[in-house]
Amino acid sequence: MTDCPPLQDPRKQYPAPPFPEQPQPMPGLARKMDPVPDHGEESYRGSGRLQGRKALVTGGDSGKGRAAAIAFAREGADVAISYLPEEEADAKEVIAVIEKEGRTSIALPGDIKDEAWCRELVEKTVTGLGGLDILVINAGRQQYREKIEDLSTDDFDKTMKTNLYALHWIAQAAVPHMPAGGSVITTASIQAYQPSPILLDYATTKAGIVAYTKALAKQLIERGIRANVVAPGPVWTALQPSGGQPDEKVKKFGQDSDFGRPGQPVELAPVFVLLASAEASFINGEVYGVTGGKGVA
Repeated sequence: MTDCPPLQDPRKQYPAPPFPEQPQPMPGLARKMDPVPDHGEESYRGSGRLQGRKALVTGGDSGKGRAAAIAFAREGADVAISYLPEEEADAKEVIAVIEKEGRTSIALPGDIKDEAWCRELVEKTVTGLGGLDILVINAGRQQYREKIEDLSTDDFDKTMKTNLYALHWIAQAAVPHMPAGGSVITTASIQAYQPSPILLDYATTKAGIVAYTKALAKQLIERGIRANVVAPGPVWTALQPSGGQPDEKVKKFGQDSDFGRPGQPVELAPVFVLLASAEASFINGEVYGVTGGKGVA
């Protein structure tokens, strides 16, 4: 008999605001957050659904990428994670979890705003894992600006390159290596559908990710590869206190969801696993919202 956890009221399952003030410099570290996010380090249980698979997860050091990487390893996959060098401390924790599961791990520190590095990290993954059949393009940049006048060309350029250009460069490099049955998963946001006024550039890129992935899905299915989108709502990650939201909004983060709290990264992990697995064999070009009740329409 499977040892199932007891039923819980989802509204009370994880911490709710108010949260302490906790500003960090960009890109932020999950280990410095209060409360520390649940990425599934202890809570996610695998069942062999991705046995023998080979995955690359960008932004795998923290947040949704970390949750996906841990879940993939617990499901039997070898996992490479890319991240910024400043995020090394968080990344080491993820690598340790992957290796504790007896899986091969690859650490790929670098800046995905650099096209050459985007292509190199794919090659390092293919060489190190002996192939690639799950691609999660998740890394993102979010920095709020109160007024359009405050959103500089440099800001706009960095957000576009991190969230959209890198998506294209990495997918373009990875797809030729991926076999039929492979899966591409991108991370958008509720911001693609309900944009916040202080996130002009970020929301624009998230809408672009939805359109890009839907178009890519139509191309890739001709090769037997599926592509889908995960679109989270408010999720408790290092993006928020490191300039993604004003300090006052971080203290109240997630209170407007139907649950009265933000989501935890581990709550997205089952969706990433589903979309990566053969169980999703008839799912393509879809957007899976995990928004705390706000929807993606």
